[in-house]
Order: sequence, then structure tokens, then C-alpha cells
Amino acid sequence: MPPIYEAELSLQDSPWKCAWKSPLFKRKCVTAIVLTVFLLIVFPFYFHFIETREGTQINDVVLRHIGPKDVSLPIFFIIWSMTILAIVRSVQSPVLFLNCIYSFILLSSLRLLTILLVPLNPPDGLIPLIDPVSNIFYGKNFITKDLFFSGHTACQFLIFLCLEKKRDKTLALIAASTVGICVLVQHVHYTFDVLAAPIFAYICCKAGKWLVSSHW
Repeated sequence: MPPIYEAELSLQDSPWKCAWKSPLFKRKCVTAIVLTVFLLIVFPFYFHFIETREGTQINDVVLRHIGPKDVSLPIFFIIWSMTILAIVRSVQSPVLFLNCIYSFILLSSLRLLTILLVPLNPPDGLIPLIDPVSNIFYGKNFITKDLFFSGHTACQFLIFLCLEKKRDKTLALIAASTVGICVLVQHVHYTFDVLAAPIFAYICCKAGKWLVSSHW
């Protein structure tokens, strides 16, 4: 646990009880939860606007050689299995929880910005991705124009970066790579959407960890 959260530690206390004794940790935790709830409220309205906007369709050489197939089920299974793993590890470590949630907030905010700045129409052959859990936050309709960069790939790579145990990280890296391939197979994203995702995830993870360790 970072020194800034270790003011009143006791050997009898659980990690969360120790962390919660720190006013700084408590403030950062509450702030993160409020920002996350705000983003989840904004998502449906934002993506509804994005879906009504015209954009550019990219001539993707890679997608031209991939016949679209519906791989919604493995994508759904991988994404939510890794999300559950990240939640379990976060419950065990309050600092990991903050690292994950601040990195996610930054990643989501950056993605809203890049989607706005890079208006795109979906690839030819797109097959709607069926994910009843994620779609709750997107609104009633399947969104096709939330393209640059791939949120599915970026979130999985973010989990890889945030997790600490070697076995967890290996599993998360395999999951991120598999999801990146699957969203291309389903023509949900362009190739450069997927290739850019790990870069943005890395930036947000670094910035998120800095926010967690700083004294603001």
C-alpha cells in the first residue's frame, strides 16, 4: 500500500479498513465512484448522438480478408470473466481498486473524446455484438459508430496492466489479444481501432496510477 495511505495501520485491520482510515484514500475513493456513476449516466445520451452522426468508412485491407462471423458469445464470456477477476482482485486490494477505477475513468473519457474527433461509419459486414450487460449502458439500440478506439480491446488490456499477479497478467494478456482478434472477425471495429487500443490503455493506466499515488 502506498505510504500516503498508511497513516494509521494496525496488524489486526484488513487492507480496506486500514485504507479507509486515510482521509486521502477515502476522498479519492468517493470521487472515483461519483465520476464512474456520472460516466454511466452520460453514456446512453452520448452514444445516441454518435449514432446519428455521419462519418467516414475506411477501406480496411485486413477486414477484406476476414469473412465476418458472429463470435459474440466468446467475446462476452472473456470480457466478463476478466472483469469478475479484476473485481475479485480489487476487493482484496484497495490500491488496486483505485488503480483500476481511475484508469477506467480516464480510458472512458479519452474514448469519448477520440470517438468525437474521429467520426467513422462502421465497417462492411458488421455483425451486431450481443452483450446484454454492456448494452445496458449504451441504451436500447446497438451502437455501431463508437469505433476509434476499440473499447473492448482497451479495457481488456487495461485489466492486464492493472493486475499484479503473474498468472493473472498472463491470462489477461491472452484475453486482450483474443478479444482484439474477435472484434475484427465480427467486423465490429477497424484494424487500427484495435491496434490503437493498447496504446491508449497504457497511457490511461500510467496516468491513473499517478493520480492514485499523488497527494491531491
